[in-house]
Amino acid sequence: MEQASYQQTRAKLEEYFDRTAADQWAKLTSEAPVSGIRATVRAGRDRMRQTLLSWLPHDLHGKRVLDAGCGTGAMACELAKRGAEVVAIDLSPTLVDLARERSSADPHAHRIQFVAGDMLADSLGEFDHVVAMDSVIHYERFDMVAGLARLAQRTHGSVVFTFAPSNALLAAMIRIGRIFPRSDRAPFIAPVSEVALRDAIADHAHLAPWRVGRTEKISSGFYTSQAMELHP
Repeated sequence: MEQASYQQTRAKLEEYFDRTAADQWAKLTSEAPVSGIRATVRAGRDRMRQTLLSWLPHDLHGKRVLDAGCGTGAMACELAKRGAEVVAIDLSPTLVDLARERSSADPHAHRIQFVAGDMLADSLGEFDHVVAMDSVIHYERFDMVAGLARLAQRTHGSVVFTFAPSNALLAAMIRIGRIFPRSDRAPFIAPVSEVALRDAIADHAHLAPWRVGRTEKISSGFYTSQAMELHP
């Protein structure tokens, strides 16, 4: 990963999620009424979360799982419910605090360690599975694959993640999205074609032992994202 490029994008994302749109993101991930645009995004994210969860073992007792880009904690709570010891990390301290608060009444919350910081930090240790839902979609292809490689080096089982599939429809939606009020805009995403992503994964030395497994695209109004599974 080009450190400067990664750090620049990470700084922009921290500004967006921790300051510019923290309140809007909190509302989007709650049950509060939202605009029609954001309602489609909420529905798409719910479907994507269930898709990624369906690719993981139902029984995760004794497993350590990284929720990379945990946001407000919905995925982390589902993983903990399955018995996983979860490290839920996000670069936004505001969202991590909200995730911790929302999970406080969950009977499985004792299995979750919430952390504000870099999802690629080696200090987080090793994992049985990694989930990165809509958290690497903001990085250019080579930064994204380099990040996945760093995660894979410390993962014994699968890495499941999402990317923004490059196509004419998504490009048009991104252009159209710029005309909407700032509160309804998503942060910058970096679309990539599945073919180009597969090639980049195959060409990365640290991902040589890994293979692409299942993929599934979720489209819901202004939400389009594609899930992909990597396994040794």
